[in-house]
Amino acid sequence: MKKDNVILRKFVAAVLVISAIAAVFPFIYMVLISLTQKDTLNFDFNFATMSLVNYERVINNFHLLTNLKNSIIVTTSACIINALFSSMAAYAFAKKDFPFRKQIFAVFIATLVIPGQVTMIPVFVIMRGLGLMNTYPALILPIVNAFGVFLVRQFMVSVPDDLLDAARIDGCGENRIFFTVVLPLVQPVLVSLTIFTFISSWNDFLWPLVIASKPAIKTLTLAIASLKGSYSTNYGLVMAGSTFTFIVPFLLYVFLQKQFVEGIALSGIKG
Repeated sequence: MKKDNVILRKFVAAVLVISAIAAVFPFIYMVLISLTQKDTLNFDFNFATMSLVNYERVINNFHLLTNLKNSIIVTTSACIINALFSSMAAYAFAKKDFPFRKQIFAVFIATLVIPGQVTMIPVFVIMRGLGLMNTYPALILPIVNAFGVFLVRQFMVSVPDDLLDAARIDGCGENRIFFTVVLPLVQPVLVSLTIFTFISSWNDFLWPLVIASKPAIKTLTLAIASLKGSYSTNYGLVMAGSTFTFIVPFLLYVFLQKQFVEGIALSGIKG
């Protein structure tokens, strides 16, 4: 029996190692291609001929650093705004008693079943009417949606009402209760919401393509798409640009891995 357990553990370990290699290989392959001028199906790499020429070209000729800056600004702003507004709306739905609260929340949540492509044209018309074309607000504001409110609200319901009443008895106003009592208690779900917002905003392609026509305001995903030619493609340049897109979320995950795991785990058991 003990021997069978050892064999099973070795088998599981082997499967995990193979899975890890399979998951990491595409990223290693992407970096190797970016350091060469080879075709994508050529696996004969010569480390002596590798250089950073593709990175120099995408930075100097395609202004990729400007697009990287735009993506960082849009994604960071979207994460902050979505977390703030979602938590404020969730607090009202979870802890405030007002007429038709449940009905309004149900209608609010029902908007989640509407595909983003359906509302894209009306939102585009609104942004154009407000004169926000080719601006950061036009890229940021549509990211705020009902999903964040639903996620945070499910977590806020578990916050004890007695704790809020005690804060009111101590003389705390609603703003102080919200920022000093409620927000610290729902920090794990806010971390989860920030992760989801970061991923969707950083990888978003369709909406920036619609709303951003000026090169100076384009995000990194649009810049990577422009590296592909109409008749031929330099995959070294494409992979170099893709590496720029990959490196920021990768480093963020490396440094905030513990918070990511805790946030997702805790948000999954609340509600």
